Amino acid sequence: MSDELNKEDVEIPGEATPGEQSQASESAMVEEESCEQLLAEKDEEIRQLKDRLLRLAAESDNARKRIEREKAEGIAYANENILRSLLAVGDSLELAIQHSEGDVDPQALLEGIRMTRKVFLDVLARHGCVPFDSQGKVFDPNFHEAMLQQESEEIAQNCIMQEYQKGYMLNDRLLRPAMVVVSKGMKGG
Repeated sequence: MSDELNKEDVEIPGEATPGEQSQASESAMVEEESCEQLLAEKDEEIRQLKDRLLRLAAESDNARKRIEREKAEGIAYANENILRSLLAVGDSLELAIQHSEGDVDPQALLEGIRMTRKVFLDVLARHGCVPFDSQGKVFDPNFHEAMLQQESEEIAQNCIMQEYQKGYMLNDRLLRPAMVVVSKGMKGG
């Protein structure tokens, strides 16, 4: 027997034997294949999530467009009921015009105008719009717009003397303030 040793037979600490190298190589290949498979699975999951995200974004966009379209239609036709009601007022005015073209009694014409005004106010009231009376009331800047201030011996200071234009409420909210003349009170007082 020879004192010489084959390099293959000697184990050097820290150095892998050919069997271990083969085993490590196979393990690395298995690990690499496992990583590639995991990467492929993750790529598929990402693709599916992107697809889902795109679908959700498209659904959201379609819903937004549908809501905008419905809102626009709602706004366009929201006044339909009140306008249909106002047609009765227009019809009454047409009749008044037709009757006034001939010889007409001024009192009858005035009565027709009053009736038309009543129909108009009834239509407004059905839709929640009502006038409010300001004459003789205390001036309130939340409901009145002062056009003038005048001295008065009969009407107390800061009270409404005259109403130029009626104010209107719409369902408990001010639609239009009344335009009024407010008393300054007595001269020199």
